[in-house]
Amino acid sequence: MEPIPSSQTPDNDVEPRLKIYFLPNLLTAGNMFCGFLALTKIVEANPDAANFNDAIRDSLYLILLACIFDLFDGRVARMGGRESPFGREFDSLADVISFGVAPAFLVHRILLKGIFANYPQVGWFIASIYVICGAFRLARFNCLAAMAGTGGGKEFLGFPIPAAAGLVASITYFILWLQEREFAAGGWRYVLPAIMVFLSLMMVSEVKYPTFKSLDFKAKRTFSKMVVIVVLIGFVVILREKILPVVLPLFFISYLIYGFIRPRISRKMRQEIEEEDDDEEQSGVT
Repeated sequence: MEPIPSSQTPDNDVEPRLKIYFLPNLLTAGNMFCGFLALTKIVEANPDAANFNDAIRDSLYLILLACIFDLFDGRVARMGGRESPFGREFDSLADVISFGVAPAFLVHRILLKGIFANYPQVGWFIASIYVICGAFRLARFNCLAAMAGTGGGKEFLGFPIPAAAGLVASITYFILWLQEREFAAGGWRYVLPAIMVFLSLMMVSEVKYPTFKSLDFKAKRTFSKMVVIVVLIGFVVILREKILPVVLPLFFISYLIYGFIRPRISRKMRQEIEEEDDDEEQSGVT
């Protein structure tokens, strides 16, 4: 018997259509574009040129901008009920470029290549370990999310790769800031390779971090909290050239440390920090 043509297949045998939602995936595409543009800036930067630091700084800004796109794409999808397997996979592909390849290539270009000039394979190895661990973490996230049958729970298993990239980019920004002001920045460059190795291990670890998914435009906050947030944002914007290179590393380091102290603080304090309702359970690991 000849197979039935697809056009004559009964309705109950028709496969479900793939759902691709415009706005969340547009934000994810913006994330990927920033990662690609950051790589382009890094490749085109000439170490002998006077504007080398400016080109590197632009690439750092692009990586941090990719973090912002990544922060909002999932929230936009959840607010509109538009989460989908396609969006999750597309987001992971973008994250590998923007938060895996771009930061690793950046650090290798401006630090590892010089530190390990006599042993260049060591520099490449450290950078590649970061990329591989980041990709492993994203693959694990997708598998766990699919097993749960949802887009993810309230906790990340392992340090999120966008936060790892933000920490690497912000520390690099801090090192450039020190060098431009002729501070004793020479020793700082040896810290970053160690941090990259540590972050690689943290991404594939089983330390749990909050997703802060409840922190969206609908989250309830007290008036005092809103005033503090607005004042801090204004303070950073006004004095960004002086304090931003210091504030950014502290922000990402605080999140990194929070994963270690989180199990040791009370549930009430965790709810205050993470803006969770009392009747919500800490369930689902991604």
